[in-house]
Formats: sequence, structure tokens, C-alpha cells
Amino acid sequence: MVNLCKNKRRAAALFGATILASVPFATLQAAYAQSTSASGKHSKKPHRQAARKAAPVATSSAPANTATGTLSHPMQARDLRPYVAPASQSEAVNSNAENIVVTGSALSTSNNTSANPVQIVTSKQIQQTGAATLSDFFQRLPSVGSSGTYNTQTNGTDGAACLDLRNLGQKRVLVLIDGKRTTVNGDSNCVDMNSLPIQQVASIEILKDGGSELYGADAVSGVVNIKLKHNLNDANITLRGGITGHGDNRTGIISGYKGWNFDHGRGNLTLFGSYMTQGGVQQADRSWSRNNIQLNNPASGTTPSFGSGTSPFGTFYGAENTYVGNSYNGGVKPFTSADRYNYGADQSLVNALQDSNLSGDAHYDVNDHLSLYSSVLYSHKTSMSMMAPEPATGSVPPSNLPSSILIPENYPGNTTGEELQMYRRMNEYGNRENQSAIDTVTGKFGAQGDIYAGWKYDLSYTYGVSMETTQFANVGLLAPLLQEYGLSSVNPGDSGTDLYYNPNACAGSAGCVPSSVFGKLSPDAVKYANYNTIDHSQYQLRDLNLRINNNHVVHMPWSNGGDLGIALGMEHRGEQLTHNPDPQTVAGNTLGNTVTPTSGGFNVTEGYIEGKLTLLKDAPLAHDLTIDGQGRYSSYNTFGSAYNWKGSIDWAPTRDIRFRGTIGTSLRQPNVYELYGGTTLSYNTALDPCAGATSPVIVANCQKAGVHSPGTFTQAGGGQIQTLEGGNPKLKPEVGRTYTFGTVITPRWIPGLSTSAEFWHYTITGTIGSLTTQYILDNCYNGQQTNLCGVVDRLSNGQINSVGAIDENLGVYHESGVDWDFTYRFHVTPRDIFTVDNNFQYLVNQSQQNVPGGQYYNYTGALFYQNGSAQPRVRDYATLSWQHGPFGISYMMQYIGGAHWNDSSVFLDPTQYGRVKTPGMVQQDITLTYNYKKWDFEGGVQNIAGKNPPFVADGTENTSSGQYGNFYYGRYIFLQAGLNF
Repeated sequence: MVNLCKNKRRAAALFGATILASVPFATLQAAYAQSTSASGKHSKKPHRQAARKAAPVATSSAPANTATGTLSHPMQARDLRPYVAPASQSEAVNSNAENIVVTGSALSTSNNTSANPVQIVTSKQIQQTGAATLSDFFQRLPSVGSSGTYNTQTNGTDGAACLDLRNLGQKRVLVLIDGKRTTVNGDSNCVDMNSLPIQQVASIEILKDGGSELYGADAVSGVVNIKLKHNLNDANITLRGGITGHGDNRTGIISGYKGWNFDHGRGNLTLFGSYMTQGGVQQADRSWSRNNIQLNNPASGTTPSFGSGTSPFGTFYGAENTYVGNSYNGGVKPFTSADRYNYGADQSLVNALQDSNLSGDAHYDVNDHLSLYSSVLYSHKTSMSMMAPEPATGSVPPSNLPSSILIPENYPGNTTGEELQMYRRMNEYGNRENQSAIDTVTGKFGAQGDIYAGWKYDLSYTYGVSMETTQFANVGLLAPLLQEYGLSSVNPGDSGTDLYYNPNACAGSAGCVPSSVFGKLSPDAVKYANYNTIDHSQYQLRDLNLRINNNHVVHMPWSNGGDLGIALGMEHRGEQLTHNPDPQTVAGNTLGNTVTPTSGGFNVTEGYIEGKLTLLKDAPLAHDLTIDGQGRYSSYNTFGSAYNWKGSIDWAPTRDIRFRGTIGTSLRQPNVYELYGGTTLSYNTALDPCAGATSPVIVANCQKAGVHSPGTFTQAGGGQIQTLEGGNPKLKPEVGRTYTFGTVITPRWIPGLSTSAEFWHYTITGTIGSLTTQYILDNCYNGQQTNLCGVVDRLSNGQINSVGAIDENLGVYHESGVDWDFTYRFHVTPRDIFTVDNNFQYLVNQSQQNVPGGQYYNYTGALFYQNGSAQPRVRDYATLSWQHGPFGISYMMQYIGGAHWNDSSVFLDPTQYGRVKTPGMVQQDITLTYNYKKWDFEGGVQNIAGKNPPFVADGTENTSSGQYGNFYYGRYIFLQAGLNF
């Protein structure tokens, strides 16, 4: 991904060419030259460039904005000047510069044109939002879906943030750093957006039509290439602070860099460092999330239930009746809705984060044939989040401890005359606290240069490792708790055993304090039965990469013919991952989730080739006609070999309009967790169809499963069902097909205007994943897929003990939509520049076959309220900017269309369920900038109106964290100051 400009004149022409809309999204094209030069790995022969005469460049009365750094090469020094459009579009179009390599091709793109739909984001656009992390910024973009992991998801994420494109899931997008693979978070198996310093990003390129044929597996939905700032020759210190209107989520960032040229510009060394802290948000501090958490499934059609049915005093289920402990005073009383537990006041809404980064980048040009380069990225990140106290309900497989806590009829205080099953919130332990620390380092070393007659090479080796330690406090141990409660197994070692009252259970055990299930544990009793788990995970990457290319292998012999460019290369990559949970967690002895170890890896050897042929250039009705073909062969040690291909065409009949299209295949090999992942217990929000069932078919199937009276049966567990998830070594790769077609218009008679429209379509076959808990239960008991009943395990009293949902190759996934992008940049006066950007996405179709050969479900415009994922039909992100000399102001607006609630089986019917939709949402932001000599000042307000997220019955926070996370903070104010020297 290297920009090999030959001289200053070509650099200036490149700068003018950026106003062409060869890639969608707004001001991104206008500023692309500066972002690319700042992020290019190494510009060739800087010492030779410095001796050449520079071409004239446009000037502006505005002072130089050095926030992005003074670069060591003349072309890169364009970063010091604000963009000014050339005198005419033809100046840019007539340039013959070999300008840039854009993600999606291994060959440079003439005049910044490409058939691939690539969205380019500049550092300025990121900075003006005031986002503290890349994750917070990405959530604004319409193409970024809600199926990833974000800072507003605090349950089990360990503070990681994973990117998702087109709502196809975070495991189907490939994230690169400077065009090459980088180290992922070993626990989340993704490139953690919270571990990358936002101040170091020069630009981001988003390829939105897949990329397996050029970059390998994982690039199913697309490729996100994050280009960092390199090759700097000045210094900068930047400070930023922010706070919400509620006085929380205090955020601070300090960053700085220093770059040095040496040996007359033949070499460069750049060092960068940053520290970021984010205080987080508690649910108790937001009115919409602190109380009345709706827990039941709206599809039940019953009166909404608010809060958990698992009470701190103990909730006890008999054969027909439900009881609650009498406020630690002994005995029980009938359970009422007033006894439901409000856990919203105890949980985190936004993760608290701290991230420290150090990086070093160096290169030295020996001669035209050899330029040595290296870079090292290091990150140390910690996170903290809180959850409500742990519930005690029994064990789950593979534990051989009692799977349910059964209180015998003769237990002291049991006045009901029947055996009771206990669900109890262990408030004596305190809130659960999740703290994680992860160290990530990536080292890249390589050489590049000219071979002969226009052929160039780039050989690199990347090694990366991430190591994470996670502590989960106050989860408790089941066996010591039962011992203190005086409960012993009738059949030890049998998880289905009954329990009997044993008043001498503590005898001979130091520290054990006899207690009652109807009373409160003493501090000494808590000390004996409580427990903190510690988990470890590690990921390793080894990647050897060779790239060879020539943009002008041969010139076509016919009139107005162009050049043939060829790129080829090979890659050998190995990835290993281990996850070692706490031994007590592995054994299933804790009150929390059971997790077994994961260990495995794979290696792959790949080769690729690309050919780009310009059939016609500057011909009648063919200002440019180019075709491109790409192919990649992969040989995996896990499943064998595969081949992927892609073809594209780019036709510009005139300079004002361009038509383009692509078609290609994709492949995703199962990742380590999907292949070798240990069994994990997850508490998924789901409704037991047998609870209050009235349908004759469901009633009959429930009775067959051991639920004697479905009409009066009450589901335990407060709307959550224990689900066993894990890997499957028999998985096969996913196979995909993607195509796009569209047009780009850049009318010469309206300088500064560009617009593009693109239709895109994805098909993925053999999708890897697990069926949702709700889907399994619905289709088991409604008789449509009775084979699913085999993974539903019920206790003797009818309650669901667990549901099995391991990864498998499911059915087919279809998704299609339209992108429309608009940019207009114009001068009102010599000192006043206005820019209008708009990025729009419309979802045409989203349908899914959940099982091979099964029916297709239409999920277009759906919001899966039980897991927070949504794909609205309409999303839009618009920016209006005004630059007046050293002063600038930008207004940003994000629109998220309304979504219809779906439980993975059906859309909710308003005539039966009441509230079934979320409305369209608008977030408005404003940012002001001012440059004074060596100082850059910036300040702004996110969510000016202080708008809250819409209500969603998600069972956790009363909204959808993946879709509406940007609204969690409320109004947010930030200030920033930077000094350049």
C-alpha cells in the first residue's frame, strides 16, 4: 500500500485529482492526498525528491493546520495546507500521475479512480467528531452495522470493541493496519478498536464489497484499512478532555509524536505515544436505564415484567406456586411483582477504559532497489465494568454438582410443605466486577524497492502477540455455599441429585459458617463461599508477505490503448490462540458461567495475482475503459485448498460520469474459537414457550417434555435461559458471492461537486454460527423442527436447565442495498469555503435461512431485541462545514431509521403485542476549530439535544446497545488543544 510518487509535479496533480469521486463519501476524496501521504508506508527516495523543483500549489489565506504533522517529503508537506480546489476539473483529469494504491487493488489507481466501492475517512473527519476511540467514531457510519462489539456493551466484552460491516458480523470483516494484517485481541478474536490510538490515524479506507480474493479469508463483508501517520519530521503534543452533561464518562487524552530525518533525508525515525482514559457510565445514572428493566419477551403477549424474578431474599418455585424469602427474617411468602429485583441500578452502561500506546517507525533508503523499513506498535489497555450480584441457581454441564438448588420439605423455615427450587441473588457478595488487562504488540519488518523495468517488490514479516488477564470478582462457589446452607447431595457426583438437610455440613471445615437459605450470610460466611476467577488468553500471529507489481507491463498496440498492470504475491500465515479460564470455572464449580479451555490454530499458504488492463483511454465515448481481474489460491492445513476470484469494470464515457461494477467470491475459514472453542455458558434472553402456553400443539409438546400444566407454568430465571455454546471441529468454510454496480458523477460545470450511487449484494452460503435460543425453543415446541428438542435439557420440575447451541454450518444469508454519496465543496469568498457531505444507505433486502434447506426469514428492517442487533432500512450521516480563514465550524447529523422488533422467528404484531417498533433517531453534533500560529484549538458538543436512546425490551438496559450506543452518553462536551513545533 505504498505511494510511489515520482516528483512534486505529480504530487500536486494527485492533490487536484482527489476531487474526482472515484470512491464514495464526501470530503474524503477532497482530502485524500494529504491523508494518503501521511499514512503511506515509505515514500521512495525522499532525498532525491527534495532536490527537484516543486510544482506550484494552491494557497489559502488560512494558516497552516499542522495537527496532522509536518511530513518529511515535499508531497507529504501538503498536509500543512487546507484543501483548495484546482482552477478547473480538467487540471485534475489531465494529470497522468501514478498516484495511489487504494484498498481493493494491489496496483496504483490512475487519477484516483477505481471500480471498487471504497469509502475514505480522513483524520480531520475523525478528530472533529470528538470521539475518544475508533469504536465510537465507526458507529456513526451507515455501513457499520450493530452486530459488532462496542463500548456500550459491558457484559463479557472485557472492554474490547470489534468492527462490523453491513451487519454481517465482526468475524466477517478484515481489519488491516497500513495494508497488512495485525494482531487481534485473543479473547474477542478481533482487532480491538479501543487499542488503537485515535490521534495516530492518518486515514481509513473501507472496501465495501468483500476482499477475500486479494487479502484472504475473513474479508467477506469487506476490508477496513487503518493507515497510521508515519515519516514525520516535526513534533506535536495534543491534549483533549471531555465530560457528559451528567458529569460522568470523564475522558482525557494526551498524545505526542516526534519525527527525525537523517542522512540527508534518506532515512526517518518517528516515535508516537498516547494515553487515554474514559471513566464509563453506570445504569443508575441514566433515567431510562436505572429502573423498570423490562425482562419478559414481548412476544409472550402477557403483562410486561420489570426486573429480575431472582430476588436477593431468594425466589422459590414449588409445584404450582412461587414464593419469595421474607426479607432475611426466615420463612417465605407468596411472590408478587413487587418482589422483582431491579438490577439496573447495579450495572455499567459504558465500559471504563485506560489505554497506553507506544509506537516506533523507521525506514532507510539504501538505493532505488532497497529501502528497509520497520514498525512496532505496543498497547496496554485496561477496562472495568460492573454487573449486578451473581445469582445462585445450581450448576450446568460439565459440572457434577447439583444442577438445581432444591430445598427439602423439612428444611428449617420451609413452611410450604413442598420441595422448593431456589433462585437467589447473592447480594451479600457485592456487585460482580470485571477487570481486564491486555498487552498487544505487533512488529513489522521489511524491504521494498525497484526490481527492473518498472517491477517493484515489497517483502515483509509481521509478528504479533496479545496477552490478556481477566479477573471476575464476586462470582462465588457452589459447593461451599451449599455446605453453609446445610444442603448435601443424596447422590454425590450426580448433577440431577436431590438435596437433603444436613445440619452438620460445616463440621470439620475451617471458616465454614452454618447459614440459612432464608437468612443473610454473615461477612465470615461470605468470605468462605465467595470467589474471584482469573482467566488468561494469548494470541500469536506470524505473517510472511511478498508483493510484486508493475503498473506498466505492456502498452496496448491499438489506438487510444492503455497499459496492462500486473501484481502478484504470496503469503504464509500462522495463527495460534489459547484461552485458559480459571480452574474453578472450567470445573463448573462457580455460580457464574461455565467455560472450558480453548487451544488451537491454523496455518495457510496463499498466492494471488491481479491484472488491470486499460482498454481505451481518451477515446470517443471512452475517456477511460479499464477491466481488472483478481484471483487467490489458499491452502489451509485445517480443511484443504480454496480459490477465490473477482472481476471489475470501470467505464467513463466522458470526464463527467463513470460507470463501474464488480463481481467476486469470498471465503471465510472457521476461526479458532469456532473450531476449537470450549463450551461456554451464556445467559441468553429468551422465553420458554411452555410458560403460559395455550396453543394445543405447544401444550402437547410441553407436556411430553415434562411440563405438566403449561397453562399455569411459570418460567424461572427471570427471562434468561442458560445456553451452552462452543466450537465444532467439523465446521466447513463459509462461501460467499458479492456484486456491485453503480455510477460516479463529477460534472465539470459544477466544480467541487461529486456524487455516486452503488447497488450492492451479498450471498453467504453455509454461514457459521449458532441458532438463537429463542429460535431453538420456538421451533422445538411448535412442532416445525422437533429435532431441536434434543438440545433442550429440562429439570424434573419442568424448568429449563440448559439449551445447547454449538457452532454449525447453517443456511444461506442474503443482503442487498443502495449507497448514495454526495459531496459539494465551493468557495463563497477567497476566505470562505463550504463543504456539504452526505453518506446514505438504504437496505433493500436482508433474508436468512437459519438451517440448511429450511425456510427463509425476511429480516429487512428488523431489530432483534433479544441480542441488540438491528439493520434499519435507512441510515444517513451528513456533515456541513464552513472554513473562514483560521476559523472553522462543522455540523454533523446522524439519522437511524426506525426498526421493527423481531424475535428471530416473527415480526411482532402490534394488534397482539403493543409496542413493536423503535422510531427514527437523529443525533446532532457541532465542532468549532481555530488555528493560531503553532496552536490548534478544537471544541464541540456531541448529541446537542441530549437525546436518549429509544426504548427496546432487551432485558438488560431498556434499549439496543449495538444500534443506539451513541445516545448512551447523553450530551457530551469536549475541548482539545495541540501545539506543533
